[in-house]
Amino acid sequence: MSRTNRKESARQKRKTRIRKRIFGTEARPRLSVFRSAKHIYAQLVVDSSGSTILAASTVSPEIRDEVAKLKKSDAARKVGEWIGRKAAEKNIRKVVFDRNGFLYHGRVKALAEGARESGLEF
Repeated sequence: MSRTNRKESARQKRKTRIRKRIFGTEARPRLSVFRSAKHIYAQLVVDSSGSTILAASTVSPEIRDEVAKLKKSDAARKVGEWIGRKAAEKNIRKVVFDRNGFLYHGRVKALAEGARESGLEF
């Protein structure tokens, strides 16, 4: 098994363990984070209806130009701030944070801190 397959399978196992316990509702949606090699994606999900309320990423047209010249961790913080502001506009204050099997470190942590700075509670 190659190194990337081992790392991805370990992440999938962590993701499964995490998702057993957390669930997004209308009152408290799930803030799901996905991190690729170049970009970071965040979305607010209501699991009871299976719908996405809000999504943001470093490739979103609203943010893309702003984060183009930033380091990846700074761009992740901007994405977190943006999704926090948009959630506040939709009267969403509390969320459940889903790190999606990624370690709470680096870009995932930066996104979470940016979301907290803009008013989300988790």
